[in-house]
Amino acid sequence: MKKVLLLLSSLFFLSLPAQKRGKDYSNILKSNSIYEINAFLRDAHPDDPRRSVLKPRVMEMMKEYIKNAHPADQKVKDMQEMLALLKRRPSTKITFDEMNAIIKQKQIAKYKAELAAKQPTTVFTPSTSQNTFVINASANAAVPNAEAEEFNMLMAVSPVEHKNKTVKILNSLFDNDPNAKECIVMIQNKSDCNIIVRMESVGNTKYRLAVPAQGENSIVIEKGQYLFSSLVCGAQYASQKTIQRPIMVALGSQ
Repeated sequence: MKKVLLLLSSLFFLSLPAQKRGKDYSNILKSNSIYEINAFLRDAHPDDPRRSVLKPRVMEMMKEYIKNAHPADQKVKDMQEMLALLKRRPSTKITFDEMNAIIKQKQIAKYKAELAAKQPTTVFTPSTSQNTFVINASANAAVPNAEAEEFNMLMAVSPVEHKNKTVKILNSLFDNDPNAKECIVMIQNKSDCNIIVRMESVGNTKYRLAVPAQGENSIVIEKGQYLFSSLVCGAQYASQKTIQRPIMVALGSQ
């Protein structure tokens, strides 16, 4: 009997909406948190009456935050983008395709600026120190970073090589042909360590992409199945991915 009751209670829990099982918005009308109200607007039913109260409230809170923020505050740009979205739609929730379009436009602007300036917008300076370490968690000891020299070599491209790569990436970003054989992959490195992302497919199809700490980098690869792997601050990352259209992969995020 106890097993039956346990099964029924489990089924009841699973049948609850994700919003009910996840976040508790019962006291949301009392909230003064921009992020909490913003999350509610993304999750709540379109006809929820609390929307009419909370949307204008959070917009005013965002305006006030932007007005009083320090000039170097990194959150201001996020607030401005969220405020712009709320002026046009019920919440800041956007679809996967919309997110891809935003990323694409940012990448186009970045690489156009690099071509115009004839140099990378982010300049990498190789470290001359030979005492670069990563933590080997399994051995609980510091070991020399064997990838440091390879990373520096991948980043130290000539101006001509960089221009050719930039042109290739821009062509890929502008190419909307679903039958194209290649597409772009963007890697965001949110960790505090320089990394090399390795992409391996069948045969000899292999790519390497160096991505600076707290930075990003892009590469154009052939479409297909790939094993993505990297060493992120000593932690091994590996993931199988099917590349059929432009994607962004974030590593080192919490």
